[in-house]
Amino acid sequence: MSEYWNPKTELLPREDLRALQLAKLRLLVEWAQARSPHYRRTLAGIRPEQLRTWADIDRIPFLTREEWMRSQEEHPPYGELPVVGPDAAIRVHTTSGTSGRTPLRALDSRKDWAWAAEMWCYALWAAGVRAHDVGYVAFGYGSFIGFWGLHNGLERIGALTVPGGAQTTPNRVKQIVDFGATVVASTPTYALRLAAEAEATGVDLRGGPVRTVILSGEPVVAETKAIIEERWGARAHDTAGMTEISTVFMFEPTGRPGGSHIIEDHFIEQVIDPETGREVGYGERGERVCTSFGRSTTPLLRYRTADVVVKVPSRSARTFDLYEGGILGRVDDMKLVRGTNVYPSAIEAVVRGFDGIEEFQVRIERRGDRDEIVLCVEPVPTMGDEPWGRLADDLGRELADAHEGLRFHVERAATETLPRFELKAKRLTDLRPAPTTRSV
Repeated sequence: MSEYWNPKTELLPREDLRALQLAKLRLLVEWAQARSPHYRRTLAGIRPEQLRTWADIDRIPFLTREEWMRSQEEHPPYGELPVVGPDAAIRVHTTSGTSGRTPLRALDSRKDWAWAAEMWCYALWAAGVRAHDVGYVAFGYGSFIGFWGLHNGLERIGALTVPGGAQTTPNRVKQIVDFGATVVASTPTYALRLAAEAEATGVDLRGGPVRTVILSGEPVVAETKAIIEERWGARAHDTAGMTEISTVFMFEPTGRPGGSHIIEDHFIEQVIDPETGREVGYGERGERVCTSFGRSTTPLLRYRTADVVVKVPSRSARTFDLYEGGILGRVDDMKLVRGTNVYPSAIEAVVRGFDGIEEFQVRIERRGDRDEIVLCVEPVPTMGDEPWGRLADDLGRELADAHEGLRFHVERAATETLPRFELKAKRLTDLRPAPTTRSV
């Protein structure tokens, strides 16, 4: 049985793949110009036949989240991006809203949703999921797009699919065991929580049938992924998706850790310098910009995702480019503390390297005229004062080493006092007063 879901395109020579992308781009521009009020304005003066080379893509302006949100506010509830109204759609999904901002709303037709399931099939098949598997989806099934597409992708492959919505964490662990799940899907944070619940109730996940854990919803640092694999006794696969793009857009090849292939027959993925907007080369860190060919109801052309990535060439027969390490973080997650750039993913990479930590939170605050950063750690309940003291010292030292000497205040939290998360975790809070502007 082939390891490729679509070998015809996954093995295309690069020059043929690029030609396919440009042909699809011309069709997409023509479609969006003719039907979307937003693109009728922003693509004015651009003719599809002008898009002959990769450099010609720069003729197309970027689309930002702020533009999309403003369009929704001015033309509620869906804005001017969609090519049809809700009467021609069968689904609406929203962003999670964890940032406190108004969720984006995206419409999908029946064709769009079938395409979304197809994208998940690329990912699931590459992860080794087959028709004989039992998939458990540990997800709340609300309006947030989350794992809806994965559910449909599992069914499309032929796997028995168990929806784990409206369940407590103990009940989900019980269902995973009772149904003999071989594949479990959740956010990275919730995979750790499920593992902790299993251990607390005497469930041996390592000796059970689960062999694949599908992770999505958050950037996954290597240290967290290694812990998940150790606690589950299974291979963890990092995927990613966005409500704006519709479900998944990249996946990890089985047995080849370290990178996630872009599904390039269905997307154009560019990496730009977030300051200049210019495309960067292989191996350079930058911001993802996505053009999606599969979503016809809400077209997406050069969407600035704010995801931080590094693109590298393929290292296997599959010719699709890779994102080294998957999503590395978010451009808008970076905080400046006393002249040092601080990313939540970099903090997590250090914290996850230590045993005995149940949960953690990061707090940035102003003390007098000085910014301070606090790491609040909830250790395992059995940890005594002396081991805790050593852990706090070691954590502080390694965090400083990873952040140009910036001092972190490490504090202990009482057992079960820090928040637990089922969907996207929010572990960094900036309590500093907003900067004031002075009129001149």
